Amino acid sequence: MSPQEPGLFEIIQTTRAMRQLKPDPVPDDLIDRILEAGAAAPSGGNNQTWGFIVCRDEDLKKQVQVFYKRAFDEYVLPHYESRKEAPPPGMSKAQFERQLDRVSHLTDRFHEAPVWIVACLDTGKRPPNYLSGASIYPAVQNMLLAARALGLGATLTTRHGIYGKEVDTLFGLPDGVHSYAILPVGYPVGRFGPVARGDVKSVTYRDRWGQH
Repeated sequence: MSPQEPGLFEIIQTTRAMRQLKPDPVPDDLIDRILEAGAAAPSGGNNQTWGFIVCRDEDLKKQVQVFYKRAFDEYVLPHYESRKEAPPPGMSKAQFERQLDRVSHLTDRFHEAPVWIVACLDTGKRPPNYLSGASIYPAVQNMLLAARALGLGATLTTRHGIYGKEVDTLFGLPDGVHSYAILPVGYPVGRFGPVARGDVKSVTYRDRWGQH
């Protein structure tokens, strides 16, 4: 770890979803470091059947953004509207409304992020199931933490999966390979800071669910 990089626990506690990104280009060597962090993650049987697309193509990103925006209008916005009076743990109503503003901002400018890292997994002939993510999402989290350590903003977004077949076709994914996340990466507008989460004690149980 270089002297300017924060420590692990500070990184974990301040890796916010950074949805407002500057248009400045991101050097290849920083993206390479992020990818190396992803490839250091565990996967089922250590099979490492993942793949990472580094997308900078403006036309391709615009095509994907169409589905991203459609999913927002059809599914995400109604969810936020229904939660306004009962925001998630650790967030005030005002914070939740600001989050919606930033989600809307990212939705409209998704294609403008300098770099996308598309996290994919080859499940072969087996259809994806809830276990599949165990072999790709640890890599995604590693990449988010690495981006934070390097001073880069990013966020985990899976919304494109609502139109996964269409988006996977745009990325040229072969049969059996699916995209599980898109990480827009760039230099952040604004500062990193503490994440808004509920009290961990309220969701921690002893031996059995609900037993404190």
